[in-house]
Amino acid sequence: MGYHGGIDTLRRFVRTLKPAAQARKKMTVRFETPPGKQSQADWAYCGRFADSTGKLISIYCFVIILSYSRAMDVEFTTSMKLPTLIGCHLRAFAYFGGWTETMLYDNMKQVRIDSETLNPLFLDFACHYGITVKTHQPRRPRTKGKVERMVDYIKDNFLNGRTFSDLPDLNAQGLHWLENVAHTRVHATTGVQPAVLLEQERAHLIPLGSIAPYQLTFKDSRVVDASGFVRYRGSRYSVPPARVGSTVLVEEGAPALRIRSGDLIIAEHKLAPGPGACISQAEHIEQLWQLSLKRAPEPQPNWQVTFEQQVETPRLAL
Repeated sequence: MGYHGGIDTLRRFVRTLKPAAQARKKMTVRFETPPGKQSQADWAYCGRFADSTGKLISIYCFVIILSYSRAMDVEFTTSMKLPTLIGCHLRAFAYFGGWTETMLYDNMKQVRIDSETLNPLFLDFACHYGITVKTHQPRRPRTKGKVERMVDYIKDNFLNGRTFSDLPDLNAQGLHWLENVAHTRVHATTGVQPAVLLEQERAHLIPLGSIAPYQLTFKDSRVVDASGFVRYRGSRYSVPPARVGSTVLVEEGAPALRIRSGDLIIAEHKLAPGPGACISQAEHIEQLWQLSLKRAPEPQPNWQVTFEQQVETPRLAL
């Protein structure tokens, strides 16, 4: 192109262009939303914790923040699966007293399967509450900068140096921290305590009692074993023994577990408190005893041997 200078001179010139290009990439328009309009949610990995048996368990933190008031809800979990995510939302709605019209997420698989498709199970939950789900552009997390900054704030102000006995203890400490530290500080951007703005924003949230609670159910098929039980999440649940060997549908929904055969509910139990439990109903066990005592008749052969035919006697003399 007619340049006759040295390569080092060219490289020095190109280096002066890079900071400007990088600055343009980071350019973000900051905006404030009206009360009740938007909230932002995210997960954060918090490290590993040794349980009572000494096993190391990963701890995650679900954070949701109301964009107007900067009030937030925090819940620590051992899973980021979709059932846990929806449960965290339901408890956050109860804490705030409602929810916003729009919710902003990153491109987590629990929310968005690909660039064109939202997760249908999460979309069913969002449609139930009339929530518009939005996700930011890939590799541009500052689009939901309010919740991103709160993740760092939680780690530095709450988790740093924290000790706890178990997950319920950690969540109890987190709630106390929210009420007495996070929501009572003067926010650097709004200049007001989040607790004060939350009282104003609650009047603009979609109220908690306006819609029937979302029924969180999860389904899976199981085969009834020879003892009249199905296994689910490490525990055993009884069914009528007449269903032994058949395939049934297990539906988990707090606080009950239903077992269906087609459209018929054949058993209903309370959820086991943990893996390794055996949950049964007395009538199922009684039916199993009755069936086991009834011995089936001995099968009859489908052939008979008779000696009516004449047997030929060979001659022994030569």
